[in-house]
Order: sequence, then structure tokens, then C-alpha cells
Amino acid sequence: MYMKTLAGTLALALSVTTGAALAQTKASAGRQPINEKVQLQQIRNATVKITYADTTFLIDPMLARKGAYPGFDGTYRSTLRNPLVELPMSEKEVIAGADAVIITHTHLDHWDDAAQQFLPKGIPLFVQNQADASLIRSQGFTNVRVLSDKAKFGGVTLSKTGGQHGTDEMFASAEVAKALGPAMGVVFEAPGHKTLYLVGDTIWRDDVDQALAQYDPQIIVINAGYAVMDGYEGSIIMGKEDVLRASQAAPDASIVATHMDAINHMFQTRKELREYVQEKNIQDRVEIPEDGAIVEF
Repeated sequence: MYMKTLAGTLALALSVTTGAALAQTKASAGRQPINEKVQLQQIRNATVKITYADTTFLIDPMLARKGAYPGFDGTYRSTLRNPLVELPMSEKEVIAGADAVIITHTHLDHWDDAAQQFLPKGIPLFVQNQADASLIRSQGFTNVRVLSDKAKFGGVTLSKTGGQHGTDEMFASAEVAKALGPAMGVVFEAPGHKTLYLVGDTIWRDDVDQALAQYDPQIIVINAGYAVMDGYEGSIIMGKEDVLRASQAAPDASIVATHMDAINHMFQTRKELREYVQEKNIQDRVEIPEDGAIVEF
């Protein structure tokens, strides 16, 4: 990312001494030097591929063709059919090279019939709980693992984080709470790599603050489409104000915003978010990749 203003350049210069001191403090605390690349490819919606410590994880695969499913009942623009756009590549290209799959929850826009059809039945899949594991095993998958706390895979430590997939008002309704259900986030760690925090489908909760404090991530991936339900204020996932909040809560982290422009109930677009981060002067720290685009850290 590049500094685009004189103020930004001066701020960078002034931060050199502070940054060096911070690096020395972390090194003295035993933190490994960071010298390995982390790669993220935006596929579509919340589907991304994360290559971390020579291991590629496919996240929340929704692989259906444009318009394959009805819109979600009781949500914004429910008359539209999902997904709203095509994949930027073939299903086989999406899956190619994936060593494992992480399914943060089993809503259709994170785990759909097409993903079940195209993925190999023996591929390792990480899920949030036994209920999701039982469902996915019933769909024919044979290597399903519950990420109850931490797990090791391919030299990567995966840690489960919490959240809430909607507001307190929404979860006060038993019917709505059941429909929304739980969803997890995941932290990726490996020696020599920036720590990556995949926040998942949640609003900003204490769980998010706790994850930021515990793991000190240098990369934060936010589902930022601000998905809206009829009859309720607020959203079931994060939006632009949460992107700003993340930039303030983790001032040294890079942020990747995803989960936009592909599902009927997404209220916030990439265009709106780009305008907002420019207005807040955080554009040098926020990546908003188009479908198919790759970013590296």
C-alpha cells in the first residue's frame, strides 16, 4: 500500500523510531520475525482462498451459478435471486490447490449445493460445532473436523473465535435466533507469518475486541456487506463503520473487506465502502478486492 499525501509521508517518517522500538519489544518477547507472504484471493461473496504457510484454505464456498437460488425470505431485496453475479472463474479453478476447507457456518451463502457437488468428499473440512459436522457428514463428506478451540493443519495453527450473527433485538426472537444461528471466526498463525483474523459473520461484539487483544492480528478480514433483515434496525454482519472501528482498534493492521455485491440482503456495496474509506482517510490500509483479485501481505 502506498502513502498518497504529504501528511501520510510525514506520519510514516515520524513513526520510524516508534516502530523500531515496538519491533525490538516484540522481538525481545520472543515473537518470530515476519518474512513470509500471506496471499488472499477474493472469489465471490464470503468465498475466499487464503494461502498461508504454504497451505491453501478455501473459506465458505458458495459455487452456484448466478440466480440459482431464491432470495432470502424476510430480508432486504428478497425478490432478487442469489447469487447476484457469476463466479469470476470456473468451479474447478476455485477448488484447485485447496488443501482444506473452512466453513464458518452452513447458511446457503457460505455452503451451498454446488460446493457440495464439486468438492472432493475426502477433503479436510473445519466447522464450528458438532451440529454442522453432522450435517456435512450426512452430505457425504468423510473428513470433517470440529474446530472447538485450536487445531494444527499444514504448519498453521487455527484458533476459533466467537461473535453474534445479528443484533440483540434479533436474537431476542427465538425464531429469528434459530434462523441466524451461530457463526465462528478463525485466527491463522504460523512462524514468520503475519497473524490473520478472519472475523466471520458477526456484528462487533466483545468477542471481536477479545480476539484483537489476544492475537494482535496484522491482517483482519471483515465480512462488511451490512446484511439487512426486514423489520429490524442494524445488520447481521459488519459494515463500513466497523471497518473504520477495526482500523482504529488495530492501527498497525491491514484490513480486507469482503462479502459484498453478491447476495440480495447486502445493503452496502464496494463502491460505497471505497468512498467511505477515502472520506475517513484510511484507504491505504483497507483492501476491497474485486471478485478474482489477489492481494498479498
